[in-house]
Amino acid sequence: MHTHQAARHSLLEPVLAGVVTALVGFTSSFAVVLAGLRATGATPEQAASGLLALTAVVGLGIVLLSLRYRIPVTLSWSTPGAALLAGASIPAGGWPAAVGAFLVTGAMIALTGAVPWLGHLVARIPQHLAQAMLAGVLLPLCLAPFQALGTIPLLVLPVIVIWLAASAVVPKWAVPLALAAALAVIALQFAVDGTRIEASTLAPTLTLTLPALEPAALVGIALPLYVVTMASQNLPGVAVLSSFGYRAPWRPAMAVTGAGTAIAAPFGGHAVNLAALSAALSAGDGAGRDRDRRWIAALTAGLTYLVLAGASGALVVVVGAAPAGLVEAVAGLALISTMATAATASFSDPTGRMSGAVTFLLAASGLSIAGIGGAFWALVGGLAVRAALERRSAL
Repeated sequence: MHTHQAARHSLLEPVLAGVVTALVGFTSSFAVVLAGLRATGATPEQAASGLLALTAVVGLGIVLLSLRYRIPVTLSWSTPGAALLAGASIPAGGWPAAVGAFLVTGAMIALTGAVPWLGHLVARIPQHLAQAMLAGVLLPLCLAPFQALGTIPLLVLPVIVIWLAASAVVPKWAVPLALAAALAVIALQFAVDGTRIEASTLAPTLTLTLPALEPAALVGIALPLYVVTMASQNLPGVAVLSSFGYRAPWRPAMAVTGAGTAIAAPFGGHAVNLAALSAALSAGDGAGRDRDRRWIAALTAGLTYLVLAGASGALVVVVGAAPAGLVEAVAGLALISTMATAATASFSDPTGRMSGAVTFLLAASGLSIAGIGGAFWALVGGLAVRAALERRSAL
Protein backbone atom coordinates (compact mmCIF):
# COMPACT_ATOMS: atom_id res chain seq x y z
CA MET A 1 0.00 0.00 0.00
CA HIS A 2 2.80 2.40 0.93
CA THR A 3 4.58 1.69 -2.38
CA HIS A 4 1.34 2.32 -4.30
CA GLN A 5 0.79 5.66 -2.52
CA ALA A 6 4.41 6.68 -3.20
CA ALA A 7 3.98 5.87 -6.89
CA ARG A 8 0.78 7.94 -7.03
CA HIS A 9 2.52 10.84 -5.29
CA SER A 10 5.51 10.67 -7.62
CA LEU A 11 3.14 10.83 -10.61
CA LEU A 12 0.97 13.56 -9.12
CA GLU A 13 3.86 16.03 -8.76
CA PRO A 14 4.86 16.15 -12.46
CA VAL A 15 1.23 16.14 -13.60
CA LEU A 16 0.40 19.14 -11.42
CA ALA A 17 3.60 20.89 -12.50
CA GLY A 18 2.62 20.37 -16.15
CA VAL A 19 -0.86 21.81 -15.63
CA VAL A 20 0.63 24.84 -13.86
CA THR A 21 3.19 25.29 -16.67
CA ALA A 22 0.47 25.49 -19.31
CA LEU A 23 -1.91 27.65 -17.26
CA VAL A 24 0.79 30.16 -16.36
CA GLY A 25 2.21 30.20 -19.89
CA PHE A 26 -1.18 30.73 -21.50
CA THR A 27 -2.90 33.12 -19.12
CA SER A 28 0.14 35.33 -18.53
CA SER A 29 0.64 36.29 -22.17
CA PHE A 30 -2.32 35.49 -24.45
CA ALA A 31 -3.42 39.14 -24.20
CA VAL A 32 0.00 40.17 -25.57
CA VAL A 33 -0.46 37.79 -28.51
CA LEU A 34 -3.87 39.26 -29.33
CA ALA A 35 -2.50 42.81 -29.10
CA GLY A 36 0.39 41.94 -31.44
CA LEU A 37 -1.79 40.29 -34.06
CA ARG A 38 -4.33 43.13 -34.01
CA ALA A 39 -1.55 45.74 -34.38
CA THR A 40 -0.32 44.09 -37.59
CA GLY A 41 -3.74 44.15 -39.23
CA ALA A 42 -5.66 41.10 -38.00
CA THR A 43 -9.40 41.34 -37.54
CA PRO A 44 -10.78 40.04 -34.22
CA GLU A 45 -11.65 36.75 -35.98
CA GLN A 46 -8.15 36.44 -37.47
CA ALA A 47 -6.51 37.21 -34.12
CA ALA A 48 -8.69 34.57 -32.46
CA SER A 49 -7.67 32.10 -35.15
CA GLY A 50 -4.00 32.93 -34.56
CA LEU A 51 -4.30 32.31 -30.82
CA LEU A 52 -6.09 29.00 -31.43
CA ALA A 53 -3.48 27.85 -33.97
CA LEU A 54 -0.57 28.81 -31.70
CA THR A 55 -2.07 27.10 -28.66
CA ALA A 56 -2.77 23.88 -30.57
CA VAL A 57 0.66 23.80 -32.25
CA VAL A 58 2.44 24.47 -28.94
CA GLY A 59 0.49 21.62 -27.30
CA LEU A 60 1.15 19.15 -30.12
CA GLY A 61 4.83 20.11 -30.31
CA ILE A 62 5.35 19.55 -26.58
CA VAL A 63 3.61 16.16 -26.73
CA LEU A 64 5.75 15.09 -29.69
CA LEU A 65 9.10 16.17 -28.20
CA SER A 66 8.43 14.94 -24.65
CA LEU A 67 7.30 11.50 -25.83
CA ARG A 68 10.23 11.16 -28.23
CA TYR A 69 13.07 12.35 -25.96
CA ARG A 70 11.68 11.68 -22.46
CA ILE A 71 12.95 15.01 -21.12
CA PRO A 72 10.87 17.97 -19.85
CA VAL A 73 11.21 20.09 -23.00
CA THR A 74 8.37 22.59 -23.33
CA LEU A 75 7.38 25.06 -26.02
CA SER A 76 5.54 28.36 -26.02
CA TRP A 77 4.56 31.11 -28.39
CA SER A 78 7.03 33.98 -28.71
CA THR A 79 5.83 36.50 -26.14
CA PRO A 80 8.67 38.95 -26.94
CA GLY A 81 7.80 38.49 -30.61
CA ALA A 82 4.16 39.31 -29.92
CA ALA A 83 5.25 42.38 -27.98
CA LEU A 84 7.39 43.41 -30.95
CA LEU A 85 4.34 43.11 -33.20
CA ALA A 86 2.21 45.11 -30.75
CA GLY A 87 4.64 47.99 -31.08
CA ALA A 88 4.69 47.78 -34.87
CA SER A 89 2.25 49.11 -37.42
CA ILE A 90 0.25 47.46 -40.19
CA PRO A 91 2.79 46.63 -42.92
CA ALA A 92 2.48 47.48 -46.60
CA GLY A 93 0.33 44.69 -47.95
CA GLY A 94 -1.70 44.51 -44.74
CA TRP A 95 -2.43 41.35 -42.78
CA PRO A 96 -1.48 38.95 -45.62
CA ALA A 97 2.01 40.52 -45.65
CA ALA A 98 2.30 39.99 -41.88
CA VAL A 99 1.26 36.35 -42.36
CA GLY A 100 3.91 36.01 -45.06
CA ALA A 101 6.49 37.36 -42.60
CA PHE A 102 5.39 34.79 -39.99
CA LEU A 103 5.80 32.02 -42.56
CA VAL A 104 9.33 33.17 -43.41
CA THR A 105 10.14 33.35 -39.69
CA GLY A 106 9.17 29.69 -39.37
CA ALA A 107 11.43 28.78 -42.30
CA MET A 108 14.33 30.68 -40.71
CA ILE A 109 13.85 28.92 -37.36
CA ALA A 110 13.82 25.52 -39.07
CA LEU A 111 16.92 26.45 -41.08
CA THR A 112 18.70 27.40 -37.87
CA GLY A 113 18.46 23.80 -36.73
CA ALA A 114 19.60 22.44 -40.10
CA VAL A 115 22.40 24.96 -40.76
CA PRO A 116 24.60 25.35 -37.63
CA TRP A 117 26.25 28.62 -38.71
CA LEU A 118 22.89 30.39 -38.62
CA GLY A 119 22.61 29.63 -34.92
CA HIS A 120 26.19 30.81 -34.40
CA LEU A 121 25.37 34.02 -36.31
CA VAL A 122 22.42 34.78 -34.03
CA ALA A 123 24.57 34.01 -30.99
CA ARG A 124 27.14 36.56 -32.23
CA ILE A 125 24.63 39.42 -32.09
CA PRO A 126 25.74 41.32 -28.96
CA GLN A 127 23.38 40.15 -26.24
CA HIS A 128 23.00 43.62 -24.76
CA LEU A 129 21.76 44.95 -28.13
CA ALA A 130 19.19 42.18 -28.53
CA GLN A 131 18.01 42.87 -24.98
CA ALA A 132 17.98 46.65 -25.58
CA MET A 133 15.81 46.14 -28.66
CA LEU A 134 13.43 43.98 -26.62
CA ALA A 135 13.31 46.47 -23.74
CA GLY A 136 12.57 49.35 -26.12
CA VAL A 137 9.81 47.41 -27.84
CA LEU A 138 8.26 46.50 -24.48
CA LEU A 139 8.39 49.99 -22.95
CA PRO A 140 5.27 51.45 -24.65
CA LEU A 141 3.30 48.30 -23.76
CA CYS A 142 4.43 48.45 -20.13
CA LEU A 143 3.16 52.03 -19.90
CA ALA A 144 -0.40 50.89 -20.73
CA PRO A 145 -1.49 49.97 -17.17
CA PHE A 146 -0.45 53.37 -15.84
CA GLN A 147 -1.90 55.29 -18.76
CA ALA A 148 -5.17 53.44 -18.14
CA LEU A 149 -5.19 54.86 -14.61
CA GLY A 150 -5.94 58.20 -16.23
CA THR A 151 -8.76 56.95 -18.44
CA ILE A 152 -10.43 54.02 -16.62
CA PRO A 153 -9.10 54.28 -13.03
CA LEU A 154 -11.96 52.45 -11.33
CA LEU A 155 -11.61 49.49 -13.68
CA VAL A 156 -7.84 49.14 -13.83
CA LEU A 157 -6.90 49.98 -10.22
CA PRO A 158 -8.26 46.69 -8.75
CA VAL A 159 -6.28 44.76 -11.38
CA ILE A 160 -3.03 46.57 -10.51
CA VAL A 161 -3.60 46.12 -6.75
CA ILE A 162 -4.18 42.37 -7.14
CA TRP A 163 -1.12 42.08 -9.42
CA LEU A 164 1.05 43.84 -6.82
CA ALA A 165 -0.29 41.75 -3.93
CA ALA A 166 0.17 38.48 -5.85
CA SER A 167 3.67 39.52 -6.94
CA ALA A 168 4.62 39.75 -3.27
CA VAL A 169 3.05 36.43 -2.23
CA VAL A 170 2.83 34.10 -5.27
CA PRO A 171 4.90 35.73 -8.05
CA LYS A 172 4.34 33.09 -10.74
CA TRP A 173 0.56 33.51 -10.38
CA ALA A 174 0.64 37.32 -10.35
CA VAL A 175 -0.37 37.81 -13.99
CA PRO A 176 -2.97 34.98 -14.08
CA LEU A 177 -4.57 36.45 -10.95
CA ALA A 178 -4.48 39.92 -12.53
CA LEU A 179 -6.20 38.43 -15.57
CA ALA A 180 -8.82 36.82 -13.31
CA ALA A 181 -9.40 40.22 -11.70
CA ALA A 182 -9.75 41.83 -15.13
CA LEU A 183 -12.27 39.17 -16.20
CA ALA A 184 -14.24 39.82 -12.99
CA VAL A 185 -14.22 43.56 -13.75
CA ILE A 186 -15.37 42.84 -17.31
CA ALA A 187 -18.20 40.61 -16.02
CA LEU A 188 -19.30 43.35 -13.63
CA GLN A 189 -19.20 45.89 -16.44
CA PHE A 190 -21.28 43.56 -18.63
CA ALA A 191 -23.85 43.25 -15.84
CA VAL A 192 -24.05 47.02 -15.37
CA ASP A 193 -24.32 47.71 -19.12
CA GLY A 194 -26.59 44.76 -19.84
CA THR A 195 -24.11 43.37 -22.38
CA ARG A 196 -24.94 39.86 -23.63
CA ILE A 197 -22.70 37.51 -25.59
CA GLU A 198 -24.18 34.92 -27.90
CA ALA A 199 -23.08 31.39 -26.99
CA SER A 200 -22.60 30.58 -30.68
CA THR A 201 -19.72 33.06 -30.88
CA LEU A 202 -17.66 31.37 -28.16
CA ALA A 203 -16.51 28.34 -30.15
CA PRO A 204 -12.93 28.56 -31.49
CA THR A 205 -12.61 28.77 -35.27
CA LEU A 206 -9.69 28.86 -37.69
CA THR A 207 -9.49 31.52 -40.40
CA LEU A 208 -7.14 30.92 -43.33
CA THR A 209 -5.17 33.84 -44.81
CA LEU A 210 -3.12 33.44 -47.97
CA PRO A 211 0.40 34.76 -47.22
CA ALA A 212 1.90 37.61 -49.25
CA LEU A 213 5.65 38.16 -49.40
CA GLU A 214 6.32 41.90 -49.12
CA PRO A 215 9.98 43.03 -48.83
CA ALA A 216 9.24 45.67 -46.20
CA ALA A 217 7.35 43.17 -44.01
CA LEU A 218 10.12 40.60 -44.36
CA VAL A 219 12.74 43.12 -43.22
CA GLY A 220 10.59 44.93 -40.67
CA ILE A 221 8.71 41.95 -39.19
CA ALA A 222 10.27 38.60 -40.10
CA LEU A 223 13.90 39.51 -39.33
CA PRO A 224 13.32 41.22 -35.93
CA LEU A 225 10.77 38.51 -35.01
CA TYR A 226 13.34 35.81 -35.78
CA VAL A 227 16.13 37.60 -33.87
CA VAL A 228 14.06 38.33 -30.76
CA THR A 229 12.59 34.81 -30.74
CA MET A 230 16.01 33.19 -31.03
CA ALA A 231 17.81 35.52 -28.62
CA SER A 232 15.08 35.87 -26.00
CA GLN A 233 13.38 32.47 -26.18
CA ASN A 234 15.23 29.65 -27.93
CA LEU A 235 18.77 30.26 -26.65
CA PRO A 236 17.62 30.96 -23.05
CA GLY A 237 15.31 27.92 -23.31
CA VAL A 238 18.33 25.70 -23.96
CA ALA A 239 20.14 27.34 -21.03
CA VAL A 240 17.21 26.74 -18.64
CA LEU A 241 17.08 23.04 -19.50
CA SER A 242 20.86 22.81 -19.14
CA SER A 243 20.69 24.41 -15.69
CA PHE A 244 18.54 21.48 -14.56
CA GLY A 245 20.85 18.91 -16.12
CA TYR A 246 19.00 18.26 -19.39
CA ARG A 247 20.41 18.57 -22.88
CA ALA A 248 17.89 20.14 -25.24
CA PRO A 249 17.43 18.31 -28.55
CA TRP A 250 18.45 21.42 -30.50
CA ARG A 251 17.97 20.34 -34.11
CA PRO A 252 14.69 18.48 -33.57
CA ALA A 253 13.37 21.34 -31.43
CA MET A 254 14.18 23.89 -34.14
CA ALA A 255 12.59 21.62 -36.76
CA VAL A 256 9.41 21.22 -34.70
CA THR A 257 9.13 24.91 -33.73
CA GLY A 258 10.02 26.09 -37.25
CA ALA A 259 7.50 23.75 -38.86
CA GLY A 260 4.95 24.63 -36.18
CA THR A 261 5.40 28.33 -36.88
CA ALA A 262 4.99 27.73 -40.63
CA ILE A 263 1.85 25.64 -40.05
CA ALA A 264 0.30 28.21 -37.69
CA ALA A 265 1.21 31.21 -39.88
CA PRO A 266 -1.59 30.95 -42.49
CA PHE A 267 -4.06 30.76 -39.60
CA GLY A 268 -2.58 33.86 -37.94
CA GLY A 269 0.07 32.44 -35.58
CA HIS A 270 3.30 34.47 -35.38
CA ALA A 271 6.02 32.23 -33.85
CA VAL A 272 6.52 29.09 -31.77
CA ASN A 273 9.71 28.45 -29.79
CA LEU A 274 11.32 26.68 -26.85
CA ALA A 275 9.87 27.90 -23.57
CA ALA A 276 12.28 29.93 -21.47
CA LEU A 277 10.80 31.18 -18.18
CA SER A 278 7.98 28.63 -17.96
CA ALA A 279 10.42 25.82 -18.82
CA ALA A 280 11.67 25.86 -15.23
CA LEU A 281 8.20 24.91 -13.96
CA SER A 282 8.37 21.53 -15.71
CA ALA A 283 12.12 20.90 -15.47
CA GLY A 284 12.69 22.03 -11.88
CA ASP A 285 12.27 20.39 -8.49
CA GLY A 286 8.58 21.27 -8.42
CA ALA A 287 8.03 18.57 -11.05
CA GLY A 288 9.16 15.83 -8.66
CA ARG A 289 12.31 14.41 -7.13
CA ASP A 290 12.72 11.80 -9.85
CA ARG A 291 14.41 13.66 -12.70
CA ASP A 292 13.73 10.79 -15.09
CA ARG A 293 9.98 11.28 -14.70
CA ARG A 294 9.83 15.05 -15.15
CA TRP A 295 9.11 14.57 -18.85
CA ILE A 296 5.60 13.67 -17.65
CA ALA A 297 5.24 17.31 -16.58
CA ALA A 298 6.03 18.45 -20.12
CA LEU A 299 3.63 15.89 -21.59
CA THR A 300 0.88 17.09 -19.23
CA ALA A 301 1.62 20.71 -20.19
CA GLY A 302 1.19 19.81 -23.86
CA LEU A 303 -2.13 18.08 -23.23
CA THR A 304 -3.30 21.02 -21.11
CA TYR A 305 -2.46 23.43 -23.94
CA LEU A 306 -4.67 21.36 -26.23
CA VAL A 307 -7.53 21.72 -23.74
CA LEU A 308 -6.89 25.48 -23.46
CA ALA A 309 -7.06 25.74 -27.26
CA GLY A 310 -10.73 24.89 -26.98
CA ALA A 311 -11.29 27.78 -24.55
CA SER A 312 -9.38 30.34 -26.62
CA GLY A 313 -12.40 31.41 -28.65
CA ALA A 314 -14.44 32.32 -25.57
CA LEU A 315 -11.55 34.30 -24.09
CA VAL A 316 -11.09 36.28 -27.29
CA VAL A 317 -14.80 37.18 -27.45
CA VAL A 318 -14.86 38.33 -23.82
CA VAL A 319 -11.61 40.27 -24.21
CA GLY A 320 -12.89 41.87 -27.41
CA ALA A 321 -15.96 43.20 -25.59
CA ALA A 322 -13.94 44.55 -22.65
CA PRO A 323 -13.65 48.29 -21.93
CA ALA A 324 -10.91 49.91 -24.02
CA GLY A 325 -7.53 49.81 -22.31
CA LEU A 326 -8.28 47.14 -19.70
CA VAL A 327 -6.85 44.12 -21.49
CA GLU A 328 -3.90 46.20 -22.72
CA ALA A 329 -3.22 47.01 -19.06
CA VAL A 330 -3.08 43.29 -18.20
CA ALA A 331 -0.72 42.71 -21.13
CA GLY A 332 1.50 45.53 -19.88
CA LEU A 333 1.61 44.11 -16.37
CA ALA A 334 2.58 40.72 -17.84
CA LEU A 335 5.60 42.27 -19.56
CA ILE A 336 7.02 44.50 -16.81
CA SER A 337 9.30 41.81 -15.39
CA THR A 338 10.60 40.90 -18.85
CA MET A 339 11.16 44.57 -19.69
CA ALA A 340 13.05 45.16 -16.43
CA THR A 341 15.30 42.16 -17.04
CA ALA A 342 15.98 43.23 -20.63
CA ALA A 343 16.69 46.83 -19.63
CA THR A 344 19.12 45.69 -16.94
CA ALA A 345 20.96 43.48 -19.46
CA SER A 346 21.03 46.37 -21.95
CA PHE A 347 23.20 48.52 -19.70
CA SER A 348 25.08 45.89 -17.68
CA ASP A 349 28.26 46.24 -19.77
CA PRO A 350 29.82 49.69 -19.24
CA THR A 351 31.59 49.54 -22.62
CA GLY A 352 28.31 48.98 -24.45
CA ARG A 353 26.01 51.47 -22.77
CA MET A 354 25.90 53.97 -25.61
CA SER A 355 24.99 51.38 -28.25
CA GLY A 356 22.51 49.88 -25.80
CA ALA A 357 20.93 53.28 -25.18
CA VAL A 358 20.62 54.07 -28.90
CA THR A 359 19.12 50.63 -29.59
CA PHE A 360 16.66 51.02 -26.72
CA LEU A 361 15.55 54.51 -27.75
CA LEU A 362 15.17 53.64 -31.44
CA ALA A 363 13.07 50.59 -30.56
CA ALA A 364 10.87 52.60 -28.19
CA SER A 365 10.47 55.51 -30.62
CA GLY A 366 7.99 53.85 -32.98
CA LEU A 367 10.20 54.90 -35.89
CA SER A 368 9.16 53.62 -39.33
CA ILE A 369 11.17 54.21 -42.49
CA ALA A 370 10.17 52.79 -45.88
CA GLY A 371 7.50 50.76 -44.13
CA ILE A 372 10.10 49.05 -41.93
CA GLY A 373 9.50 49.32 -38.19
CA GLY A 374 11.70 50.54 -35.37
CA ALA A 375 12.90 47.13 -34.15
CA PHE A 376 14.98 46.63 -37.30
CA TRP A 377 16.37 50.17 -37.25
CA ALA A 378 17.16 49.78 -33.56
CA LEU A 379 19.47 46.86 -34.29
CA VAL A 380 21.03 48.68 -37.24
CA GLY A 381 21.59 51.83 -35.18
CA GLY A 382 22.96 49.93 -32.19
CA LEU A 383 25.41 47.97 -34.33
CA ALA A 384 26.52 51.17 -36.06
CA VAL A 385 27.17 52.96 -32.76
CA ARG A 386 28.98 49.91 -31.43
CA ALA A 387 31.23 49.80 -34.50
CA ALA A 388 31.92 53.55 -34.43
CA LEU A 389 32.35 54.22 -30.69
CA GLU A 390 32.88 51.00 -28.83
CA ARG A 391 35.03 48.85 -31.09
CA ARG A 392 38.26 49.49 -29.20
CA SER A 393 36.65 48.97 -25.82
CA ALA A 394 35.14 45.67 -27.01
CA LEU A 395 38.50 44.34 -28.23
